[in-house]
Amino acid sequence: MQQQPDNKNLLLAIGLSVLVMVGWNYFYGMPQAEKTRQAAQSTQAQQPNQGAAPAQPNAAPAAGQSGQLPGSNAPAGALLPRADALAATKRIAIETPALKGSISLKGGRFDDLAFVNYRETVDPKSPNVVLFSPAEADKGYYADFGWVPTAGSTIIAPNADSLWQTTGGALTPSNPVTMTFDNGQGLIFTRKISVDDKFMFTVVDEVSNATAAPVSLSPYGRISRVGTPHVDGIYVLHEGLIGYLGDNKLQEIVYKDMDKQKSKSFKDVKGGWLGITDKYWASALIPEQDRTYSAAFGVTAATPQVYEAAAVANILTIAPGTKATTTTRLFAGAKEVSVIDGYESKFKIASFELMIDWGWFHFITKPLFWLMEIIKGFVGNFGVTILIVTVLIKLLFFPLANKSYKSMAMMKEAAPEMQSIKERFPEDRVRQQQEMMELYKRKKINPMAGCLPMVVQIPVFFALYKVIYITIEMRQAPFFGWIKDLSAPDPTSIFNLFGLLPYAVPNISLFHLGVWPVLMGITMWLQMKMNPEPPDPIQKQIFGWMPLIFTFMLGSFPAGLVIYWAWNNLLSVLQQYVIMRKMGVKVELWDNLRATFGRKKAA
Repeated sequence: MQQQPDNKNLLLAIGLSVLVMVGWNYFYGMPQAEKTRQAAQSTQAQQPNQGAAPAQPNAAPAAGQSGQLPGSNAPAGALLPRADALAATKRIAIETPALKGSISLKGGRFDDLAFVNYRETVDPKSPNVVLFSPAEADKGYYADFGWVPTAGSTIIAPNADSLWQTTGGALTPSNPVTMTFDNGQGLIFTRKISVDDKFMFTVVDEVSNATAAPVSLSPYGRISRVGTPHVDGIYVLHEGLIGYLGDNKLQEIVYKDMDKQKSKSFKDVKGGWLGITDKYWASALIPEQDRTYSAAFGVTAATPQVYEAAAVANILTIAPGTKATTTTRLFAGAKEVSVIDGYESKFKIASFELMIDWGWFHFITKPLFWLMEIIKGFVGNFGVTILIVTVLIKLLFFPLANKSYKSMAMMKEAAPEMQSIKERFPEDRVRQQQEMMELYKRKKINPMAGCLPMVVQIPVFFALYKVIYITIEMRQAPFFGWIKDLSAPDPTSIFNLFGLLPYAVPNISLFHLGVWPVLMGITMWLQMKMNPEPPDPIQKQIFGWMPLIFTFMLGSFPAGLVIYWAWNNLLSVLQQYVIMRKMGVKVELWDNLRATFGRKKAA
């Protein structure tokens, strides 16, 4: 067996396996997902809302004889413009440093929320990102709370059509609001809502029983989303229904799987949370952590479908002349790491940090993020932070890389003897292998050393990829020049000479070939030229095409990752050059460059 070519094949296989899996989703999967989304939106626009009954996420209701949740009353007919839907009901304004919106007095719904500090694009004049919208509007998304009577009960509990009363005033961090609903049967429902300066609402529901008989009710909270939202559809990020449900641990259900399952329920849950997550934004119900509840996810069969996450607590029996109180928290906001971690600590919410998809390499990804946050605090730029972190990673793996490059240099030094062995035993492969192994042993060469740094750094690469791709702190983080968003692809394109030619390039992944992907391809090509060209013509062609293939593949990757890769390649070239010169091994770079351009000139 010829060890050196085999090692190169292994290295090539590892690199391609890692990058093709990630790149395929950007190069093919994401455009296909976008086409599917646009087709779904087109179909949805042509079909009127059928007033579908809500999902029944309490298919496994609370302990006892709890009934079904009240309907969400999705509207029949065409959807309204968002402004018209908001104007159709009386509302309580929400004004905080992080959120603006309102709560509808009809149904007591949280159905109007937008972010104060986040905009749709890097343009500071672009609209604020909207999270919640009324059911009657496009992209309806909302949360509601209430009480479920026992099965067969004639008790009137507030539902989506119930009109709540309030004394007025806006909901602010310093001014909680109170709403009341009288069911006309001797039950007074009171709801006190407070909010902090970030994204957490606290909803305290109380029922006063002025009747002559005990009343049994189950408190619930529910988050509903009308229609299937656009998702990136990439395996490194979960978007959809999510929850951490006590002993059932983390539950993640993507929309297409929910469409197949219809519902999924969990009984006797204690602790945790559940809701719906997007890439950067999320909503979650946090029941009282010391009370048992039932949780469920569901979707309707009608068009447009309604996805729901609901928690129904155990039945409370309220004696005549007494009250019952329950507290549920609602997170509705941006998935800022410090905020999420702060809520987990403050409210003792089990594994609330998993709202952010840190991935399999959580133990690397999150510490890497905190390191980048610290460095960014000093340098003030996440792009510069990526450059510094790349150097730190290089220093961390320096001993390993040093050993690898030394081994590669020793392999080159022993190349004449290896060629001699092949010539002496041209037909005897077994003898060739034996002689090669003896040579490696005598020269103290480890033929696998060249692959080890790549294998070890794969988790670090994925961790950095996750940090750049999933964290909202990276969203719209600028570098220098034309890079205004490190989490988005380089916006320039070689196909219009990076903006010099007066025409736009089609919004297709194939044409996402900006300045930084080209620079990355050049650095990768230089790295290839550091070594002698493979004698095998097939390998030579593969290695020759790799930089170009990777340039196109990474063209639609986040710019921050491409910058990391280009900078890492350049540092690797410099490191390998220094080590080879130090060991007195010939650096093939200059000869390879002269041969390459000389051939082109001769041609």
